Amino acid sequence: MILAVLTALAGCGHKKRSRSVPPPPRRTPAVSVPIGHTENGVASWYGNPYHGRPAANGEIYDMEKMTAAHRTLPFDTWVRVYDLDTRKSTEVRITDRGPFVGNRIIDLSRAAAREVEMLGPGTARVRVEVIRAPAGAPAASYAVQVGAFQNRANADRVRADMESRFGAARLVPRPGSPATWRVLVGSEATEEGANLLASKIRQESVEKISCFVVRNDSI
Repeated sequence: MILAVLTALAGCGHKKRSRSVPPPPRRTPAVSVPIGHTENGVASWYGNPYHGRPAANGEIYDMEKMTAAHRTLPFDTWVRVYDLDTRKSTEVRITDRGPFVGNRIIDLSRAAAREVEMLGPGTARVRVEVIRAPAGAPAASYAVQVGAFQNRANADRVRADMESRFGAARLVPRPGSPATWRVLVGSEATEEGANLLASKIRQESVEKISCFVVRNDSI
């Protein structure tokens, strides 16, 4: 009996103990813009004649839906827009590019502008906050828009001039009646790089050019 017990204990001593390996931590899908990112500036709104035309993301623009245009945020980003004067707010999805006027930072649909009581004034001082960002958005690159033309020949002339002085330049058509042609210069990996290019274009251009940094979109 003693010999049998010792033999059993010896067998247990050589048995390998299995370790429980914890599962790998679940990774949150990477987003292309930080939630909570904010910017302050002037908002405007747009309706006709853009209502019913394709937006920059390919959708048909409906001014009664909660959408907006922004120069650099990825399409399908949701933002909350606070009117700094009325204290009202609205939430919109980015589906279009713009605005390309002065210090304006976002163009709201008519429905969104109505929510913040901006239809009458046309513009408002706002804070824009990112509240939801699309996962898996294409890697960002940025260009400088130097103009938008209804005449294709004028757009080609500006594009050729910009290409000869600042490198790559291209035309991006915007369907409509009439159609417009946007002239984009460069392709930078960061907004900072695109802002430097925009400053260079302004400084070295004889004519006063109102140019803006925009996101390159593969639509």
